[in-house]
Amino acid sequence: MDQRVKPAPHEIRRARTENPKTRERDLAAQLGISEAELIAAHCGDGVVRIEPRVNDLLTGLEAVGEVMALTRNESAVHEKIGVYDKIVTGNHNAMVLGENIDLRIFPKVWAHGFAVEKRDGDDIRRSLQFFDAAGEAVHKVHLRPGSSLYAYQKLVAALESSNQESTIDISGHIPDDEVHGGETTANLDDLRDRWSRLTDVHQFFGMLKTLKLSRRQAVRMVGQDYAWLLDNDAVRVMFHHASEGEMPIMCFVGNRGCIQIHSGPVKSIKPMGPWINVLDETFHLHLRTDHIHEVWAVRKPTKDGHVTSLEVYDADGKMIIQFFGKRHEGESERDDWRFLAEHLPRIPSPTAA
Repeated sequence: MDQRVKPAPHEIRRARTENPKTRERDLAAQLGISEAELIAAHCGDGVVRIEPRVNDLLTGLEAVGEVMALTRNESAVHEKIGVYDKIVTGNHNAMVLGENIDLRIFPKVWAHGFAVEKRDGDDIRRSLQFFDAAGEAVHKVHLRPGSSLYAYQKLVAALESSNQESTIDISGHIPDDEVHGGETTANLDDLRDRWSRLTDVHQFFGMLKTLKLSRRQAVRMVGQDYAWLLDNDAVRVMFHHASEGEMPIMCFVGNRGCIQIHSGPVKSIKPMGPWINVLDETFHLHLRTDHIHEVWAVRKPTKDGHVTSLEVYDADGKMIIQFFGKRHEGESERDDWRFLAEHLPRIPSPTAA
């Protein structure tokens, strides 16, 4: 366990002043603190601590109008420009089902919130930033030129916390529900039987929970009629063909507290160093290809016929990003997506682990 003494708020602010161009996440890592601690150190100096009351936040965001929603994990950043509408509130699960901003939210994970103002030349950039108990970012909302500043300020005032201290309590590392360690006692026949009887992709997580399997353990075990290993370059190949063929896809990036979804075509694909970037008008994606450890094509039965996903994992077995062909409930899978997924470069599958 790291026993280093954490820098005091004034030391954090000084480091921020001395490194104005360094991204918050990177500077926090250099200082040995979480990103939430870095932001909290600036309370009273362009930062207001707000309560992470997700349902009140979502309801209030509708009036703010066009914004940029950002959800990320260690290896992928997913940005969508649009409006928070078609809100479904809930204490265990909340959703935004708008045309552009499409989110699945787990409110109990949201532990810290901040309204952040940063001067950028003559402009002020405003955002709402939310973090889990370990200080990891779960979701951010960035204002745009067309956003309603009045609605934003009204929302910040409604959510403002009575505690404006410049330090926060951090819980340390929080285990990921998706990643189970060690050997599994799950029976292959039982897994294949339950898998074959799926009628909806949303039943998949419940099946894993029942069998005490991680997603990656399940795809390694189940057999190549349901899951097969692809070359790590398959993601780049998929983007190329989806862009060339104007094929609408679904792209999921998430963390413990939020999953953000893009549904539609991808046009401007720009590799840069280890990154694959999608730079479209209302959708930006930044994916670290050097973090990709395995890519699986996964076939799941549904009542509308089977659907095929690409699932991308890091070296710890965590899902980085997931892709489907765009479809709605009650529709069969797109033929062009299925053909593409089934013809991406394969490599021999490893034994179950």
